[in-house]
Amino acid sequence: MCGMPQPPPVRSTPTRPPRPDASMSLLTNVMDHSLDDGYAEAAARKKAEGTGGMPKTVRAKLGLAAGLVLAALVVTVGAAQARIAAPTIAKERQELVDRIGRETTVADKLESSVDTLRDDVSARQREALKKYGGGDQADVVGILSGAVAVHGPGVKLVVDDAKEASTGGNGDPRETSGFSDTGRVRDRDMQRVVNGLWESGAEAVAINGQRLTALSAIRAAGDAILVDNKPLVPPYTVLAVGDGKHLSTGFQNSPDGLYLHALQENYGIRTGISVQGDVRLPAAPSVIVRTAQPSTEKGTS
Repeated sequence: MCGMPQPPPVRSTPTRPPRPDASMSLLTNVMDHSLDDGYAEAAARKKAEGTGGMPKTVRAKLGLAAGLVLAALVVTVGAAQARIAAPTIAKERQELVDRIGRETTVADKLESSVDTLRDDVSARQREALKKYGGGDQADVVGILSGAVAVHGPGVKLVVDDAKEASTGGNGDPRETSGFSDTGRVRDRDMQRVVNGLWESGAEAVAINGQRLTALSAIRAAGDAILVDNKPLVPPYTVLAVGDGKHLSTGFQNSPDGLYLHALQENYGIRTGISVQGDVRLPAAPSVIVRTAQPSTEKGTS
């Protein structure tokens, strides 16, 4: 029996005694594995799927915060630029104001020079006419032509738009004017007023300080009334030199005076005429002698 190999001894593994908490496997699993592992696993899964990162609410809040920061940055930059540009704008404005002031001063000097030259020309004309026996005629011609300033008795006529310039009235004394707002004074109205004063005996007429001559034109540019291309604004004050009482009565009874009265009654255009003891009218700014010939006949002394 010596030559036969002997099988290794078989050792039996001792059986492990069961855990006392074997019946509480769920609680044991919870205790052995914390919730952090679950969060980490979920985060890893979302990241692998491309949806990882922060929750939507957090991302939204961060996006809003970034937008607010950007808006604040834009406002800050804009305010800084405005502060930088403000001195430049103020400087340019002041330069413009100074330039306007200088140009106004130059224009005033030129106007004064024109007045001086006009007076000199008038004096030379009177001297020349007196030499030929026409001194008195020169004064009359100067007044009638508007070349010289005049003053004397006359009337003051004020014409103004209606308080509420709107269409109204039953009759329409200017139905062909084409204006829907008949409560406003028009150039055609002022033409009739001036012509009515001339026909009633006025020797000189001015509107808002603008002297009228035989070459004057009253026109419209939109809603503005132009006298010799100079815009006027209401109320329109018309001064006329002449026999005050006769001039006032004659105008109010003339067709043009009745026309003005119809505008007042139908459309509320405000008018008022009064006799004046002394009215002063300036000379016309642009009286031009277009043609002239010296007289060949000498007057008698």
